[in-house]
Amino acid sequence: MAARPLLGLLSLIILAGGILLQFFVVLSGGVNGNPENQVYFLEASNIGNIPNARNPSRWTFFAICGVGSNGRNTNCGAPVPALPFDPPRNFGTQTNVPHQFIGTHHYYYMSRFMFAFYIIALFFSVIAFFTGLLALCSRLGGYLSGLTTGVALFFQTLAAALMTAWTVEGRNAFRSDGHSAKLGVKAYAFTWTAMACFLISSVLFCFGGAVGRDSTTTSNRSFFSRKKSTRSARSRGSFRDTESQRRVKDDYA
Repeated sequence: MAARPLLGLLSLIILAGGILLQFFVVLSGGVNGNPENQVYFLEASNIGNIPNARNPSRWTFFAICGVGSNGRNTNCGAPVPALPFDPPRNFGTQTNVPHQFIGTHHYYYMSRFMFAFYIIALFFSVIAFFTGLLALCSRLGGYLSGLTTGVALFFQTLAAALMTAWTVEGRNAFRSDGHSAKLGVKAYAFTWTAMACFLISSVLFCFGGAVGRDSTTTSNRSFFSRKKSTRSARSRGSFRDTESQRRVKDDYA
């Protein structure tokens, strides 16, 4: 049926778009390319009174960066896997750091879990892309891809929710202490759009499997109906033959 490969192809395209957006976020702070150098989660400025802090400072996936004259990430620190958001730890001091960040691991664990869930979502989305090739030609491939994309959707949703939580709370903490802070628009857009792509893709993969099942079921029903009709016709023919034989015998008698 033509609908199944078309749904599978559309699902793959949307899924690939979500994976691309994930890579833009994951590579921020580690790759000095475009648009990766425009992606950051949180920017804090007017923090020159905090020792060792870049002013402004941007938290990206792999590093804390400064801001160039073109408004892009620059002067990034050494890449750190799963870089936590913890200003006293990030700056190596508690001097003039907003008190909300001192003596708590709240932000540390939220950001760490966000990074972990992001990587898990990326892993399953890539797996779903390769299994999605099977969805072009089989119902099983459609359901399997829908399942793996659904797992990626689950972890991407968790990552997006945690990202929103720690960045909003971090921004509010900096502002309450007299600093300027803002959220990274592109990080938000890419993260939540990737989640939407996975949602749409998983639904389309499942629809592709269901379309194949319906066509198969219909053909099976048609096959059994034809067999039943043939048997019924044979039965009626046998009954007529028997009646004719009886009449012939009665005539001779």
